Amino acid sequence: MNQGECELQERLGTRQRAEAFYERQVLSHLNDAMRRFIGRQEMMFLATADAGGGCDSTFRAGPPGFVRVLDEEHLSWPELRGNGVMASLGNITENARVGLLFLDFGETIGLHVNGTAEIVEDPDDQPGTPPGQRARLWVVTRVHEAYIHCAKHIPRLARIPRQRGREPGTEQPKKSDYFVPGSPSLARPPGTL
Repeated sequence: MNQGECELQERLGTRQRAEAFYERQVLSHLNDAMRRFIGRQEMMFLATADAGGGCDSTFRAGPPGFVRVLDEEHLSWPELRGNGVMASLGNITENARVGLLFLDFGETIGLHVNGTAEIVEDPDDQPGTPPGQRARLWVVTRVHEAYIHCAKHIPRLARIPRQRGREPGTEQPKKSDYFVPGSPSLARPPGTL
């Protein structure tokens, strides 16, 4: 616990509850159930900060098991081609601390993993991997703490398959322009695509 947490716990009367949580729930490694849970996940949220404290929160996704559990103290994931900004990786080069959040909206359960990360280059050609799935860089994280995310406020969501192709005569703006002023997506009523 950091000093700010302790002060707030004292002020709000949650110190005993917090200590019980840390004692019972927070681990310095990934136990068997946590490793199996991560192995089933298709997404995670990644939090990083640069040396000055500027934060970035981003989403990572892939097939089940795209985040690989290497052992009880290490996990890794591929950095696939994105927008080229490299905000998360840039932050990791300045400040190795990361926060990972895995949420399973079907089971309504989550897992926090906090630790330190390093970027590793993969020199292999990765034969048989589709071009959009090849990763030149991997992030390897050493686990410092892992604990459950309270399920009380996680919504239950159902997967809807992506639609392939478009109906003739319908024009879809590029998703990368969704929030750009003047984009047709901003003119549509909420809830319509």
